[in-house]
Amino acid sequence: MEVAESYEESRMYKVAIIDDEPLIVEGLSKTMEWGKWDCQVAGTASDGKEGMKLIREKRPDIVITDINMPKMDGLRMIAGLKSEFPDMQLIILTGYREFEYARQAIELGVARFLLKPSKMNELEEAVEAVTKRLDQMQMPVMTFAPEEAAGTAPEEEAETEENSEANSFIVNNALEYIRTNSKEKLRLSDVADQVYVSQWHLSKLLNKHTGKTFSDILNGARMDRSKELLKDPSLRICDVAEMVGFQDLAHFSRVFKKMEGMSAGEYRNTH
Repeated sequence: MEVAESYEESRMYKVAIIDDEPLIVEGLSKTMEWGKWDCQVAGTASDGKEGMKLIREKRPDIVITDINMPKMDGLRMIAGLKSEFPDMQLIILTGYREFEYARQAIELGVARFLLKPSKMNELEEAVEAVTKRLDQMQMPVMTFAPEEAAGTAPEEEAETEENSEANSFIVNNALEYIRTNSKEKLRLSDVADQVYVSQWHLSKLLNKHTGKTFSDILNGARMDRSKELLKDPSLRICDVAEMVGFQDLAHFSRVFKKMEGMSAGEYRNTH
């Protein structure tokens, strides 16, 4: 059994601050003694969209963010971050006092949930707690002989379980958005933007949780809607195809027969 040589004795943790109140951003950036916890502010943002761009560019270790800001859905953003970046430590600093919201945020993986106005010692305790957690993650990794390596699978499963709540939250929201907007010209990137994860990550999650591709899920939602509409004899099949999001009747017919095992006309006659 050997200790991996890649462990760094010390490192600077990157911090991102996201808040639509400039005074809070400036106060956190300049008042906190970040060096005391081996931290440095990597960047700031004033809304959720700008915040996600900052996070993808800087890959911070710690994010301090409000959850009630323009251009964002707080819970979706939290779930997206914890799913795509499971080791990232999230500190919520907000004036939003709904208990159920706080409970859900903590279930999704938030490290600390602080209410504005927070005292300096509360903020310092939160930063100290998350840096200690990050330090523990940086501890030396034990490498084993080949015959001992069988123990790696449970570790992978445990890591997956840690952010399973966030993953499920993302998938459920993505499926609901697809169902609600299936008649639109919907792309995977559109849905990914709504749940605050990358296209690649969302595609992986959808496949893992449903066993289907994005295209299959979208077409399935369109077929469900089309079967309801086909019950109305006043609607032509070409009308139904257009109403559920297909611009091409031939394409609609191919997809319908592939997924339902019969043509749209046969379905109408038998149902």
